[in-house]
Amino acid sequence: MNWLNDVLQNDPNPTETREWIESLKAVIDHGGPERAHQLLEDMVELTRRAGAHLPFAPTTEYINTIPPHLEPKIPGDQTLEWKIRSIIRWNAMAMVVRANRKPGDLGGHIASFASSATLYDVGFNHFFRAPSADHPGDLIAPQGHSSPGIYARAFLEGRISESQIDHFRMEVDGRGISSYPHPWLMPDFWQVPTVSMGLGPIAAIYQARNWKYLEHRGLMPKSDRKVWCFMGDGETDEPESLGALSIAGREGLDNLVFVINCNLQRLDGPVRGNGKIIQELESQFRGAGWNVVKTIWGSYWDPLLAKDHQGLLKKVMMETVDGEYQNCKAFGGAYTRENFFGKTPETLAMVASLSDDDIWRLNRGGHDPHKVYAAYDAAMKTTGQPTVILAKTVKGYGLGSAGEALNPTHNTKKLDDDAVRAFRDRFKIPVDDDQLKDGNIPFYHPGEKSEEVQYLLERRNALGGFLPQRRRKADEKIATPKLEAFDRLLKSTGEREMSTTMAFVQSLNIILRDKQVGPRAVPIVCDEARTFGMEGLFRQIGIYAPEGQKYKPVDRDQLMYYREDSTGQVLQEGITEAGAFASWMAAATSYSTNNLQLLPFYIYYSMFGFQRVGDAAWQAADMRARGFLLGGTAGRTTLNGEGLQHEDGHSHLLSGAIPNCRSYDPTFAGEVAVILQHGMKRMIEEQEDEYYYLTLMNENYPHPDLPEGAAEGVIKGMYLLKDAGKAKKGELRVQLLGSGTILREAIAAAELLDKDFGVTADIWSCPSFTELRRDGYDVERWNRLHPESRPRKAYVTQCLEGRQGPVIAATDYVRNFTDQIRAFIPATYTVLGTDGFGRSDTRANLRRHFEVDRYYIAHAAIDALAKDGKMTAKDAARAIKLYKLDQEKPNPLGA
Repeated sequence: MNWLNDVLQNDPNPTETREWIESLKAVIDHGGPERAHQLLEDMVELTRRAGAHLPFAPTTEYINTIPPHLEPKIPGDQTLEWKIRSIIRWNAMAMVVRANRKPGDLGGHIASFASSATLYDVGFNHFFRAPSADHPGDLIAPQGHSSPGIYARAFLEGRISESQIDHFRMEVDGRGISSYPHPWLMPDFWQVPTVSMGLGPIAAIYQARNWKYLEHRGLMPKSDRKVWCFMGDGETDEPESLGALSIAGREGLDNLVFVINCNLQRLDGPVRGNGKIIQELESQFRGAGWNVVKTIWGSYWDPLLAKDHQGLLKKVMMETVDGEYQNCKAFGGAYTRENFFGKTPETLAMVASLSDDDIWRLNRGGHDPHKVYAAYDAAMKTTGQPTVILAKTVKGYGLGSAGEALNPTHNTKKLDDDAVRAFRDRFKIPVDDDQLKDGNIPFYHPGEKSEEVQYLLERRNALGGFLPQRRRKADEKIATPKLEAFDRLLKSTGEREMSTTMAFVQSLNIILRDKQVGPRAVPIVCDEARTFGMEGLFRQIGIYAPEGQKYKPVDRDQLMYYREDSTGQVLQEGITEAGAFASWMAAATSYSTNNLQLLPFYIYYSMFGFQRVGDAAWQAADMRARGFLLGGTAGRTTLNGEGLQHEDGHSHLLSGAIPNCRSYDPTFAGEVAVILQHGMKRMIEEQEDEYYYLTLMNENYPHPDLPEGAAEGVIKGMYLLKDAGKAKKGELRVQLLGSGTILREAIAAAELLDKDFGVTADIWSCPSFTELRRDGYDVERWNRLHPESRPRKAYVTQCLEGRQGPVIAATDYVRNFTDQIRAFIPATYTVLGTDGFGRSDTRANLRRHFEVDRYYIAHAAIDALAKDGKMTAKDAARAIKLYKLDQEKPNPLGA
């Protein structure tokens, strides 16, 4: 034990230390390493209790967590599984290379799946369960760049045709398959979208948490189903990848497994060329309370490690950095002999009997099905903790000199003929040279009746069916409340004032009382419930906490105390917009993953929604989420006092870019109720794959009756709030449009215009300029493609056509928001908005600063009438003077 001599050199009592170590070695020899580990843990605990400071060691040795003698035997025919895996590798490679030998530069990735084929293969053959009568099914979140390998397996299974894989990344004409996992494009196949790196891991964590939530609430029976999330080691640099590890550890999500493909390379080079990514990740996951299984070395290393009695090989393994490991695979056996094993005479002697080819074939754990099976088996049996499997692989495995372990490997999408033949030979694909003539790369299918295909189908049948597969609609039918249920919100509040946020809270309480939809409602907040007046829900339906409430809350004697409960309904996520959104998305897709419809309501500061988690919002759209997003304290002038980073003036532009997100900016309680009721009906009863975004304000004011028959207009985006009556001859009239709280400034402007200039105004509430724009573009396109048919008219055109006077629109958002319907306005059109940075002040001062208050609206109307020749420049100048508008005030856009 040479290492022991090194240790004892500076030991104050080497004799005693040697006795302790020899005693421990005797324990290992007779009781095994597990018994020695237990004794050491007990000794550490005793020493800590005595007051000693023993720092936590976040990493273990750079070897496999599961020793060979504890590995379960992998079942099945491994020779046949290797053949199947090789065929899948070939077809995945052929799919990408064929696509890129066609005109068009379609792109694609070979190297990621090449490194992870065994990780998927073992899972599909032995662990991943499909939904069936006997099991609810696992959820598989594959690494996005590995999609060709998933398609290649589905091709052998008969789920995808040769024509489809030959049209990889060619979807427009309906024949091809999508580049990455996209449920929107392949709604029966992909379960989750993952290729926007970092989003898959955080979504997987909250998906697993959602299942526990549903089990605790009694909405779903307990099961051993798992969320399997695959990701690359380079992907862990994304903040979302590791940012939510603590919740998984804290809540003991043993239904969650991360499989990290540690091929040591990201897109441009090594992940940690000067360090060790596996050790770094081990420390992060262990510190967060995860069960860590390192699968570093393949079976060919076992005899060498068994001979490493002095620990010198383990020492070399630990000291070698990832950049050097990459060299060892790139430059072959002779290089590895000299530069890895040659670091000590003893380790060099270990491989003296091995040829350079033997050394090169020393495999990594992620390519060894026996090691991968052992890791997955351990994950399946772990209770009380989530599991991460750190599997060491080679990027571009099998590509040889064309890209194995080379820096440009990630972008490899074309192979020359020699590289293709080498790939064929390495994996023994029965394709002869004649079939490879003229640059041809045929797909290979051994036949439906072949032993390979029959074996593959038998394995999937034993696991419940095919994966990935996606459920489009839930089987259950749920009736949603009728609009009459919200009757009190449709009526005037009289002199009583409230905000649209409170209108939402009151609507939510109505929904929670509904016997069918109420239990399915999932209120979600990220530590702002009191801001939105929702603290009453704490006592009413409780805050979800898997272990219940172990303390007496400080406000227990108050009516609305902070009540945590294992069956609680509110998800109080803490200060994490990304986490809360991932939680919302898990609930919003429950109809698909659980065959159980949920109706999530996530309310947040609107500025911290689409701007902060915009990529996730797009992911939700791809995943066909259904639910409500509530952007509270919205508007650039309504949230007075908070300033630049809190005041939202553009979230509707961001939400409007998402095709299946329907966005509304309601002003009155009746509008809020109509939108919520309509959205519930669409998403729950009709099971339409869309989600709703409502901006809500914290400004209190009286709310009028919703006009008779206005509900349809609310949903379409516009209705006549106040009709000034039939215009008289010579009468000056304008059309005032608004949404949110600025609609009330338009109402006040109408009074100024009538009093000061004798101008009457029709007032239009426009809860959704986004829906008006979409309708207008749809009509415009239809007319363009049907030149011989009678032209259609946009809804906003129909509303304003025949109305007298110019149109002025004002909102609490940037001018682009209202400007997007300009093409469909049949009159002079002026828009006012809150372009520029927000700032702190009173609402009145902010609206004056951004030039959207009643005085600027009234002046804009006079100016528009002057441009139409109905009034004069002198009238416009008088309005400036009358309303004390500062002509030299800096433009707020640049101020």
